[in-house]
Amino acid sequence: MGGNLMNAKRSVPPGGKPRKTKDGPTLIDAHVGGRIRTRRALLGMSQKDLGAKVGLTFQQIQKYERGANRVGSGRLYEFSKILGVPIAYFFDEMPTELQSIAEKGSKKGKAIPSGAPDAEIMDRRDTLELVRTFHGISDTLVRQRFLELMREAARVCPAK
Repeated sequence: MGGNLMNAKRSVPPGGKPRKTKDGPTLIDAHVGGRIRTRRALLGMSQKDLGAKVGLTFQQIQKYERGANRVGSGRLYEFSKILGVPIAYFFDEMPTELQSIAEKGSKKGKAIPSGAPDAEIMDRRDTLELVRTFHGISDTLVRQRFLELMREAARVCPAK
């Protein structure tokens, strides 16, 4: 495996003890954490419940979700299984600027603030309820028509 692209937060040199890397979490880590938070909330799972399933405290889950701590590959795999999504889900909808950071291998960046517009929308109780309800509709034609109705409503009554 070449390079140290997107290292884990801690590394263990052969025969040595764990040491922290000088690079902390990046914007990409914050994006992944936000996707964990969104999926957990859509499933109606608390941070405590998710933590119990992976052997962590809810405070540790909070740090992952805020992007304050990096999510290692093994932990990401656990989250994907528990949350019922492929690993790629955590990287979906990544803004273009973050994709270019990842492609360049940049390690600099700060966590996305919780007040960012997308985070704000996805943290709202009515948004989560709408998504849960939508996914509770088993008939694909009804779901498709519902989406059409919502798009038309948004066109006629746009957000201010």
